[in-house]
Amino acid sequence: MKEAEIKTVDEYLAAFSDEIRVLLEQIRATVRQTAPEATESITFQMPTYKLKGKPLVYFAGYKRHIGFYPIPSGIEAFKEELADYKQSGKGTVQFPHTKPLPLDLIRRIVEFRVWEVSGNQGKSSELSP
Repeated sequence: MKEAEIKTVDEYLAAFSDEIRVLLEQIRATVRQTAPEATESITFQMPTYKLKGKPLVYFAGYKRHIGFYPIPSGIEAFKEELADYKQSGKGTVQFPHTKPLPLDLIRRIVEFRVWEVSGNQGKSSELSP
């Protein structure tokens, strides 16, 4: 399937091997459980979750890692817990296929992004690490 043809997250996931698809589905389930009101779509040819029209997180599968994109503020808020993972740019973290996904950390990052997108920037949060 050509990337340009991918229109849904289901189609996106179907393009991967079983090994990678399982990891992607774990992230998808975590995001959907944590932010059930978020809308799911494909943006920049990757699964995207938005709340109130604003991006929460994106993720993507690659040959050796899963890219997780919680926007720069999501990386900054959890920088100590994410320090062991390779990062690329200000808003990207890479989870290698060789280690279990940190699903609890992903959940907490999504909770933080929901809190942030809901208009709480600049206010203290018990969601922050």
